[in-house]
Amino acid sequence: MNTEIWDILDSGGLPTGKTVVRGKGFLKPGEYHLVVHIWIVSPDGKLLLQRRSDQKQLMPGEWAATGGAAVSGETSFEAASRELFEELGIESSEQTLKKILRLKRRNSLLDVWMITSDTEVEGLKLQKSEVAEARWVTVTELYDMIDKKSFHNYGKEYFKEVLKAIEENKGVTV
Repeated sequence: MNTEIWDILDSGGLPTGKTVVRGKGFLKPGEYHLVVHIWIVSPDGKLLLQRRSDQKQLMPGEWAATGGAAVSGETSFEAASRELFEELGIESSEQTLKKILRLKRRNSLLDVWMITSDTEVEGLKLQKSEVAEARWVTVTELYDMIDKKSFHNYGKEYFKEVLKAIEENKGVTV
């Protein structure tokens, strides 16, 4: 496994000039690293979800949003575009991938991106080390998965904010 180096950002998202190796050392209060989530929305309002590989150290086998951490030197768009392509084989551009939200979490700044796609699940190129399977669901099915604890619970506020932002960007009707 390659060593992943993250830029340490301040609360405004500006680089501090410091870095940290993933899993080595801790971020202090007021220090953040950049994380991206990408929500893939079909023209008819369904959401493409992915189930994490059972071999993943964090959240193994859970359904979750597509995404990951930005590596040192990467912009939010570059990280989102890379994660989307690596994990699902979906290509994007600055015209198709839209940042819809930034959330401040404990030690991360989480940028939420959205792309509209009608890609068939069978046409995806899943990164086997990261993704076990993918499927399209309705918002109602997503909430059912959260209730049954099969989809990772990022927190009530996360889903409220993300689904509102998707709706405002013409993704789904909640």
